[in-house]
Amino acid sequence: MEIRNFCIIAHIDHGKSTLADRMIEMTGTLPMREMKEQLLDMMDLERERGITIKLTPVRMRFQGAQLNLIDTPGHTDFRYEVSRSLAACEGAILLVDASQGIQAQTLAVLTMAMEHNLTIIPVLNKIDLPAADPERVEEEVVKLLGCQRKDILRISAKEGRGVAQVLQAVIDHTPPPVHHQHLSSGNARALIFDAVMDTYRGAVAYVRVMEGVFKKGQKVMLLGTKSEAEILDLGHFAPKYVSDGELNEGEIGYIVTGEKDVRRVRTGDTVASAGNLVPLPGYKEVQPMVFAGLYPSEADDYPQLREALEKLSLNDASLKFEPERNAALGNGFRCGFLGLLHMDIVQERLEREHNCDLVITAPSVLYEVQLGVRRPAEVVRSSILKKDEPDTARISNPADFPDPSYIKEVREPWVRLEIVSRAQDIGAAMTLVGDRRGIYLSLEYLDAERALLHFEVPLQAIVLDFFDLLKSATSGYGSMSYEPAGYRAGDLVKLQVLLLGESADALSTIVHRSEAHHVGAIVCRKLKEVLPKQQFQIPIQAAIGAKIVARETLPAFRKDVTGYLYGGDVTRKRKLLEKQKKGKKRMKQMGKVTLTQEAFLSVLKR
Repeated sequence: MEIRNFCIIAHIDHGKSTLADRMIEMTGTLPMREMKEQLLDMMDLERERGITIKLTPVRMRFQGAQLNLIDTPGHTDFRYEVSRSLAACEGAILLVDASQGIQAQTLAVLTMAMEHNLTIIPVLNKIDLPAADPERVEEEVVKLLGCQRKDILRISAKEGRGVAQVLQAVIDHTPPPVHHQHLSSGNARALIFDAVMDTYRGAVAYVRVMEGVFKKGQKVMLLGTKSEAEILDLGHFAPKYVSDGELNEGEIGYIVTGEKDVRRVRTGDTVASAGNLVPLPGYKEVQPMVFAGLYPSEADDYPQLREALEKLSLNDASLKFEPERNAALGNGFRCGFLGLLHMDIVQERLEREHNCDLVITAPSVLYEVQLGVRRPAEVVRSSILKKDEPDTARISNPADFPDPSYIKEVREPWVRLEIVSRAQDIGAAMTLVGDRRGIYLSLEYLDAERALLHFEVPLQAIVLDFFDLLKSATSGYGSMSYEPAGYRAGDLVKLQVLLLGESADALSTIVHRSEAHHVGAIVCRKLKEVLPKQQFQIPIQAAIGAKIVARETLPAFRKDVTGYLYGGDVTRKRKLLEKQKKGKKRMKQMGKVTLTQEAFLSVLKR
């Protein structure tokens, strides 16, 4: 039987999951009574938000061929899911919305598909919309791919129009998997492109069989972790698990090993029969872009949070975490994410699927700090020093930032940013990026109405609220995607918050010197609103080293010590007030401000 492995790639909301629904319907993979909208988006979160978060495989039959489809996410933060899907396929359907045309993420996923040498099948979706302009969008696709106009298929996934032609094009144009005839089943290898933790069956690996045959009961090795296992069950996705006797070369399916240790089954690892011990090229180790602290609300829930993170990192290979301690919040984990949406989804999944009650600190990025000749002992911690550069520390938590006198240079991550917007929004987009220390590179017109802008910008400047501001500035038409562009030196400083002259380490952040006053003023104002008043004045200051850049004063609350007096000489009243004044002075010398959790969280939401 002929096998074709393909995935659907596109920008957010261009109709990937809907097209997958129609394909499953047309091939009769599921009976009609079991069909529902966005069938492959199985998580509650995906259905609520209307976005795909996890890649989902499904096997279909059409015209006597076996078609293995992987539905992929469209959002920048889940591009790692897309890159893993591409490595398991030979072809990709590039889906473009006939009304919106090519968007930033369309370009990003197309570049990834071309790097994997996949056959691209261009498809225009949503031609049934009144706003559709297939002629204009076809012109864009021809310019982008260099293909013929007649190669571009026009469909409406919602109505099911043209879906049969897409399936036929997959069979005609996608190359079949490479066949290794000389191999016996004793020499089998498969690539793990995803894994999930099943409560009853242990770790389930989603695999693409590269060569040989896997059978039930066979002994296999996981080459990355050097652990042995027995195949308890294997089969394919329809889209639920369907058990088979064997998985053949070129097929996509699942293998149940019954492995209970989460860390043994890793995405990108190779499952091999005992005779074959050469690993397949896995995936590039993904580098987290945004870091934040995750802490349990109750200290007793720490072990539960650790277990939940381990289980989630099996299913989400781009999630990285390590233990850390915070003065205000206690024990928790420093977690690395690919972006803010990724962080938001991880938080929700931990709360829903694993019943964790969480506190999250403000997101920051990973800085490289090059130390001078005299290196302080507290900075040289094996966890943050780079192996290839012994005098460079990698720091994501501002509390670990060393004293400025030891620092030779601080480097921050930059990204290449692509923005697609309408021609009239170019000025607004450029102003927005310019305010964030961005560097303008170039401008291309996709057509008379829409432009593609290229920038380089510090990652810290776009992690917090940049996407929301871009949408506001471009009336919702702008779209963006970014990729790492390495580290660059910058004038970066640690901004400390002083309460009554004492540094509150939990609130310190790393900022560019030019933005220190602005950020400091916001934090001080916020703290003034939320800190409880004491019987003495509290100065709230933002400082860089010994230099104060912003200040607010929280006034003392006045306790009426003369309230019980009735008439008599005014000197009695004055005597009591003088006494109170002395008491307040002494209190201020000995007083201490404790940072409440509410105050801490309100500053994070600045």
